Amino acid sequence: MTPVMNFFKRYPIVAITLVMLVIVLGLVALGQNNIAQWVASAYVLVIVAITTVDMAKDIMRGHWGLDILAVVAMCAAVAVGEYLAALIIVLMLSGGEALEDFAANRAKAELTALLDRAPQVAHRSRSHDASSSPNPANPANSPNSAEEVTEDIPVDQVQVGDILLIKPAEVVPVDGELIEAEAQFDESSLTGESLPITRRAGESVMSGALNGQRAVHIRATATAADSQYQRIIALVQEAEEQKAPTVRIADRFAVPFTVVSLGVAATAWWLSGDPVRFAEVLVLATPCPLLIAAPVAFMGGMSRAAKSGVIVKGGATLEGLAKAASVGFDKTGTLSYGQPTIVRIDTASNIAEDELLRLAASAEQYSSHVLAAGIIQAALERKLALSPGEDAEEIATNGVAAKVDGRQVVVGKLSFIQQTDPQAVSAALQPGQTAVSVAIDGRFAGNIVMADALRSNAAATVGALRDEGIKNVAMLTGDNEETAQALAAQATITQVHAHLLPQDKVHLVAELPKPAIMVGDGINDAPVLAAADVGIAMGARGSTAASESADVVIMRDDIGKVAQAVTIGKHTYTVALQAIWIGIILSMGLMLVASFGYIPAVAGALTQELVDLACILYALRALTGGTKHVVEL
Repeated sequence: MTPVMNFFKRYPIVAITLVMLVIVLGLVALGQNNIAQWVASAYVLVIVAITTVDMAKDIMRGHWGLDILAVVAMCAAVAVGEYLAALIIVLMLSGGEALEDFAANRAKAELTALLDRAPQVAHRSRSHDASSSPNPANPANSPNSAEEVTEDIPVDQVQVGDILLIKPAEVVPVDGELIEAEAQFDESSLTGESLPITRRAGESVMSGALNGQRAVHIRATATAADSQYQRIIALVQEAEEQKAPTVRIADRFAVPFTVVSLGVAATAWWLSGDPVRFAEVLVLATPCPLLIAAPVAFMGGMSRAAKSGVIVKGGATLEGLAKAASVGFDKTGTLSYGQPTIVRIDTASNIAEDELLRLAASAEQYSSHVLAAGIIQAALERKLALSPGEDAEEIATNGVAAKVDGRQVVVGKLSFIQQTDPQAVSAALQPGQTAVSVAIDGRFAGNIVMADALRSNAAATVGALRDEGIKNVAMLTGDNEETAQALAAQATITQVHAHLLPQDKVHLVAELPKPAIMVGDGINDAPVLAAADVGIAMGARGSTAASESADVVIMRDDIGKVAQAVTIGKHTYTVALQAIWIGIILSMGLMLVASFGYIPAVAGALTQELVDLACILYALRALTGGTKHVVEL
């Protein structure tokens, strides 16, 4: 299909209007002014009828739009014989869609780039045993040590354990672990990190990362559907489908702008006694800046955020970030690193310390809690052999119970263990520490004391949010009061709510000043992220459930991105409003000049096109700036 045919198909009204304009100008050149006027007027009235029907439907849905000005302007121009001006108004209104598409495509370039980069093919190596353990130091086990046979397969056919070849400058198709001794990857499109990242053998490689200058091999650790990049693609698609809150913003100006414009036009007619003056004023009151500039700005803000590793699901979310009055933070994995380490183990019976840790870690294999990961990691570091469990059951926010080596093991909160043995006692904790209690065969066996450090930029992030006008900052956590208070003090947070269940967080975030932001990362945070006015998920290591229920997903493990998301939201919203006001002020100024007869109708219609262009170009400022509070790790 030729570009011309494609344009006609995509923008039929614009194309037909251009053809009509050529015909009318040709008739005028031939001296057939009457025929030109009849042809142009008939066409304009058809467009008026179509626009009126659409406008009526909008009004019936409760949306008072700005099309009434365009309809009145076209009718007035036809009535006073300014048929060329009427045609230009039609071209301006219909061409606004094409102009908006162009500007929106420019604005959402980063979002589109993410979608366009999605790999469709993977190179699977058949020369290696996927079950073998890679040893980069052993050349015999290197993928490059023998003749390699690869096959290209659709990326959705990749299975866990497959060995994949990643060619130079190629996008990693699925999550995997590196087999080579060392390789560099560009993760900027995922995390906003501008410098290449060096990965070593056994380390995770994210799908969507761009390989460096040499071919490498990875072992797939997830299918395409479960990989990080596919999660991002799904989030981006959801973001693109969301509409910017253009209707709400435009509606604030629609009625006043319409009333004032009609008033100026009517006054000019009354004072001059010339109905042409009415049309000359109204051709400068067309609403394109109000209808186009705002969505372009919001799309630009979403694209700017994506470039920084922050996926924002729609313009309404940007507005929520811009107007936020309060922020609630989860603690573990959000304000803290979410990688607790064991400080000490207090045994309460004759059981050995390592055996207590081994049994607890064996049971914790069936828990999704971040503390469980720390206990398991500590046991593995001590080279303790974990056993499989039977009849394992995790009780959300409390703990886990399982039969291990024939012994009943219960691990979790002290209150949970006391249901098994009321004699269980708490551990002596220093600020910032927490304890996991253990019961074996119905008797309290001891406490595992752990600590999770506050993120190095947590306090700076809270300070940046306060600088943006969000004075109400709270911590909402299920952890104990002492640990919560200690970490909150380090983060300069004074409002602390501890010992919370997921439903408690939902109730508390509802009581925060509106609009309220909630930041979390775990499965148990999904309800409160959905309940908040703006839910922000730490998606780099957080749960899929949290990411799906959130309005904003941070793709880099950096709490500072929360402050950056807020500043981008504020910048975007400011640019959108400024673009609208530029259109209004320019239009009003030109209308006042036209009311004295200094701007003919045709010149006014053409001038209004320049106003539209100025507003849209200004709205594209949302693509830059708004990052003054980036907090580095």
